[in-house]
Amino acid sequence: MPTKSILLVEDNPDDRELMKLAFGQGEIAHNLIVVSDGIEALDYLQRQGRNNNSETAGNLNLVGMPALIMLDLNLPKINGIEVLRRIRADPRTRLLPVVIISSSNEPQDLIDSYINGCNSYIRKPIHFTQLQNFVKEISTYWLTVNQLPPVFGVLNE
Repeated sequence: MPTKSILLVEDNPDDRELMKLAFGQGEIAHNLIVVSDGIEALDYLQRQGRNNNSETAGNLNLVGMPALIMLDLNLPKINGIEVLRRIRADPRTRLLPVVIISSSNEPQDLIDSYINGCNSYIRKPIHFTQLQNFVKEISTYWLTVNQLPPVFGVLNE
């Protein structure tokens, strides 16, 4: 079985490094792809989508796409909610799991995230020990327990 990928979209350099460190200490094999803004995230997903054309007309292949997108809300260039909207609007990416990771306690951020199709909303852990536990739980669930469809048809609007 190929190693699954996680796309981390985080603009804060300190948070990025702590997440990389915590994922590096994890027990579950993965490939962590890190980008620092919404444009980089969408560019990455679009490149992956172009490389994964299915030979079956009307179907899209998830091979090569991340098994999970961890998306910060407060991003430069394109904010996390807009990135989420674009992910959900693109038939190549609309079914990918997206977990919002944010330090925001604003109820509207939570509501907007779910309205626009996030699979989960998690507040960023404050302490590194909490971050390590968070990474372990996220990795276990999204990379081993959760099942992604290997091939899925384009959904009707």
